[in-house]
Amino acid sequence: MAAADLRAELDSLLLQLLGELEELEAKRAALNARVEEGWLSLSKARYAMGAKSVGPLQYASRMEPQVCVCTSEAQDGLQKFWVVRAGAQTPEEVGPREAGLRRRKGLTRTADREPSPAPQDPLNWFGILVPHSLRQAQASFREGLQLAAEMATLQIRIDWGRSQLRGLQEKLKQLELGAAQPGITEAGQ
Repeated sequence: MAAADLRAELDSLLLQLLGELEELEAKRAALNARVEEGWLSLSKARYAMGAKSVGPLQYASRMEPQVCVCTSEAQDGLQKFWVVRAGAQTPEEVGPREAGLRRRKGLTRTADREPSPAPQDPLNWFGILVPHSLRQAQASFREGLQLAAEMATLQIRIDWGRSQLRGLQEKLKQLELGAAQPGITEAGQ
């Protein structure tokens, strides 16, 4: 590969990396704003409902996650993260549960399996009519979680880009070093 081609590829990769770094910085600022907004809304809810009405004593004794963080490998070999609701089925879970057909006797119907209950909304732990600020806090933290997953994906792409950049810089350095010393061959080194 010629030095000019390496430099062009290096420039392209560097521009891509700078764009991703700028995007990461914007997402970090957005995440900080969402978290700050969430805490502010939560404090407003505590003020509206009373400090003892919004706290750890109202948490359910058995909590179930509302969302799950999933990961997969993208076409370029890098990992990608995203957030899905806990009750949502993944494509692998959709479809028949058993391999073959079953014959049922009579007209009596019994339930094969209990449908999994949808996760309870944690806002219900604090009563039926919760203040709007508590709903805003929940929405802010959900958006923050989504941003965190996007930031993790972006950080992986940035790390990969940096390693590619270092490799190209090393190739260019070796190519230029070889061009500066034409009398030295690879066998003679």
